[in-house]
Amino acid sequence: MRVLYFAWLRQKVGVAEEEVSPPAEIRDVAGLVAWLAGRSPGHAAAFAQPKQVRAAVNQEFASPDAPVGAADEVAFFPPVTGG
Repeated sequence: MRVLYFAWLRQKVGVAEEEVSPPAEIRDVAGLVAWLAGRSPGHAAAFAQPKQVRAAVNQEFASPDAPVGAADEVAFFPPVTGG
């Protein structure tokens, strides 16, 4: 699985992207966030307030219950505002 981080999430994690192999029981975005948060102090800081993080799976906005799989690309980014 390819995971991309944008804006302050990238700064906290320390990388723009990484390849990960979560355990088989990780089946949705929320589970992936919880698993990633345990990978390092930077990951924990990035996902400390998961409601402030948005996700996209394969370049489509995704809710926390959206399914994820080994071949997916998952991106995490802060909420976007426009004006």
